[in-house]
Amino acid sequence: MLITIEGIDGSGKSTLHESLGKALADLDPVMTREPGSTWIGEAVRRAIREQADPVAEALLFIADHAAHISEVIRPALSRGRIVISDRYIDSRYAYQQVTLAGILPDPLSWLQAVHTGWTVKPDITFLLVVPIPVALKRTGERKTGEHFEQETILTAVQKNYLGLAEQDPPRFIILDGTLPAEHLIRVAAETIRYKREDPRRR
Repeated sequence: MLITIEGIDGSGKSTLHESLGKALADLDPVMTREPGSTWIGEAVRRAIREQADPVAEALLFIADHAAHISEVIRPALSRGRIVISDRYIDSRYAYQQVTLAGILPDPLSWLQAVHTGWTVKPDITFLLVVPIPVALKRTGERKTGEHFEQETILTAVQKNYLGLAEQDPPRFIILDGTLPAEHLIRVAAETIRYKREDPRRR
């Protein structure tokens, strides 16, 4: 079973990801992330830091995704493991739609076409949603300085995420990222356990 955690920067997704690893320790899940779980991840991080050409940046993200699937995701799933990823394919659709706007006529269609036939669709995607001011306050405290962490970008990205959720409601579970972390962890962990017992459950 493949579980993904999505949301804009500052939504609390990485905190939820880390906490789920502990809450579900008895299930021995494979905890992973995009980018960063393969050798290509450092190239992606460099592209972000240096604000590389948007098409080059998007292709690096896609290359990292491909390596992540072949090196981590598929091997773990073939062994019957639960995989929980901090960011996955929807991050690409939500963020690169924004960075490629004005460069490609239909960024989302292009991104989806590039992934067709080889990506692995998640069984559950937890989408954390927060007011943009809350996200900006949290990212400001981190002082990472990534170009994605800007109000206009985060606003557009969150809108894109919600659009993706509307297209695939059975897969997405939208969570209020301003709720106490303990509540979010409990809801997510219980959902995963429930789904694991019977994959047909929605």
